[in-house]
Amino acid sequence: MSDQQQSGRCPVMHGGNTATGRDNMNWWPESLNLDILHQHDRKTDPMGETFDYRQEVRKLDFESLNKDMHALMTDSQAWWPADWGHYGGLFIRMSWHAAGTYRIADGRGGGGTGNQRFAPISSWPDNASLDKARRLLWPIKKKYGNRISWADLIILAGNVAYESMGFKTFGFSFGREDIWHPEKDIYWGAEKEWLAPSDERYEDVSNPATMENPLAAVQMGLIYVNPEGVNGQSDPIKTGDQVLETFARMAMNAEETAALTAGGHTVGKCHGNGDADALGPEPEAGGVEEQGLGWTNPNMGGKAANAVTSGIEGAWTTNPTRFDMGYFDLLFGYEWELKKSPAGANQWEPVNIKEEDKPVDASDPSIRRNPIMTDADMAMKMHPDFRPVCEKFMADPEYFKECFARAWFKLIHRDMGPRTRYIGPDAPQEDLIWQDPIPAGSTDYSIEKARKRIAESGLSIGEMVSTAWDSARTFRGSDMRGGANGARIRLAPQKEWEGNEPQRLARVLEVYEKIAAETGASLADIIVLGGSVGIEQAARAAGHDILVPFIPGRGDASEEMTDADSFEPLEPVADGFRNWLKRDYAVKPEELLLDRAQLMGLTAPEMTVLIGGMRMLGTNHGGTKHGVLTDREGQLTNDFFVNLTDMANAWKPAGNGIYEIRDRQSDRVKWTASRIDLVFGSHSILRSYAEVYAQDDNEAKFVNDFVAAWCKVMNADRFDLEPLQH
Repeated sequence: MSDQQQSGRCPVMHGGNTATGRDNMNWWPESLNLDILHQHDRKTDPMGETFDYRQEVRKLDFESLNKDMHALMTDSQAWWPADWGHYGGLFIRMSWHAAGTYRIADGRGGGGTGNQRFAPISSWPDNASLDKARRLLWPIKKKYGNRISWADLIILAGNVAYESMGFKTFGFSFGREDIWHPEKDIYWGAEKEWLAPSDERYEDVSNPATMENPLAAVQMGLIYVNPEGVNGQSDPIKTGDQVLETFARMAMNAEETAALTAGGHTVGKCHGNGDADALGPEPEAGGVEEQGLGWTNPNMGGKAANAVTSGIEGAWTTNPTRFDMGYFDLLFGYEWELKKSPAGANQWEPVNIKEEDKPVDASDPSIRRNPIMTDADMAMKMHPDFRPVCEKFMADPEYFKECFARAWFKLIHRDMGPRTRYIGPDAPQEDLIWQDPIPAGSTDYSIEKARKRIAESGLSIGEMVSTAWDSARTFRGSDMRGGANGARIRLAPQKEWEGNEPQRLARVLEVYEKIAAETGASLADIIVLGGSVGIEQAARAAGHDILVPFIPGRGDASEEMTDADSFEPLEPVADGFRNWLKRDYAVKPEELLLDRAQLMGLTAPEMTVLIGGMRMLGTNHGGTKHGVLTDREGQLTNDFFVNLTDMANAWKPAGNGIYEIRDRQSDRVKWTASRIDLVFGSHSILRSYAEVYAQDDNEAKFVNDFVAAWCKVMNADRFDLEPLQH
């Protein structure tokens, strides 16, 4: 080959290793993508296997950090000058937009992982200029290093900003652990362009309740609603309807929503004093010379007042760097008219405002500017659900401050889980119902006596294992909710969930309650221990004498400790581990299985071994035999994998998502199976795991791996075991 020919060839591999390349799996777009199960593989983590942030942060000099953070608020930098010399508004927006991605449907989003550092969130249109806020924090991160995560620092900045501007916050907890690569597999919407019309994620845009589940924001690239109105068309009542639904999907009621809106807009400003089209590309699309910054403004001129982000321009209050009642004073003290910002955005401005009520220019204190309101702000005044709340706040400013303090704390801590996970001197001691409080459980009882009573109870292996599984499977690592601790499976609404087989559940719980009373154990412990007993019985029947590890100490939550309505989103609509679908969905059953497994924190091998074991234990919902590929049900064998991979069998559709497993020679139907079962033989990666467990020399490995994965599920919510468990 000539030098000319050689030089014309690119010396690197194209494809999955480049941003412009094509992933090799794009040839098969219908193939099940397992990436979400290994979303945060330790290979991406530069800190190493032994690093434990939740231990490191306890060594932090909290007082010194607090002083440095307060100093940063007014240390205006020439490369990105602060509005009125105070970065409070910018940092609050950064914290808010990190925490505000949380949604109750699946618990994903939120500020608990520092994901705002990565695409797509780092480059959402609604997050314009927040890259600057994070760069302003870099000297703090550099100084305190491994003892403060980006996730904690991003949220802390907003909390300190409020305190710096005169507001007493409810408190703050450290303990958020950083991730190290984009969460590419979180579903943020199907749109292919930023800020596509919101109609695309509604069945009927006039009815906000029809927004696609699990989404909460109204358009791709927004945190909440469009500040200019529904699809950019001003209508405060319609916008108010969207605000109500969106905030409800983020765990806020009407009062909390009004408090957050008013408290959030009491300080800071919107930025739209210029040509939005002149801005450079977002961070992820910028050139290497931009060093990860985006939205370059060629017209900034070193002045804070020249910034462009949302396109709306102006402050909401007379004193934007001081927390006061100014938001209500202006909103309700003046009439407002719809106008255009310098960037061409819809915004509301007051009619005949007094000169002294105008805020001064963000860069030049000799100039006063009109305040502004967005469509969402006007909804606080005009919408029938919000106006009475705001009037109550105006009549009692201390009540407003208390409501806002609690709502802000909830916003920035909602995805951290129970109070037992809180770290630091400012973590409040009050139990809040949205934290799903659980009393401490007893460890002062005989586990062996409890095991014996359960074993003699007459309950079947399937009943014991299914009840333990149903209690624990609600756990969501996304927001640390659910799980077996608390035994909330015996309370509304869980005791009536179809997936929990209410009649079977009631029968088992009646037995367990007597055993708990006799032994002094919590019902939560007895439920989990019952699953262990069932597995041990099944293992012994298969020739494996094992003892499933069990750690006591779970507590029993009461009805008073349980916000029943908030648990509705945790109801399973499918459980592939028990081969159950509540109904047919547009999404394939195996996709639903992946989603559940990821929320539970399972890897693909763990998911695989649990499926194979659960099929053998008689845990299928309703007692169906689909996927029970054995003649030894009730014995913990690897028969599921052996028979799934046996080429003496043929697989044929039988209708309604069911398949028949037939003997190739006789054509006799041996078993039936669902798509969930068959995917472990058809998917190349999952089949590779199935083959491991089908090997003649790996039956003991199968049992041991099943027990390990089972214990991981049962203990996922045992935050009291940190760092032992986590």
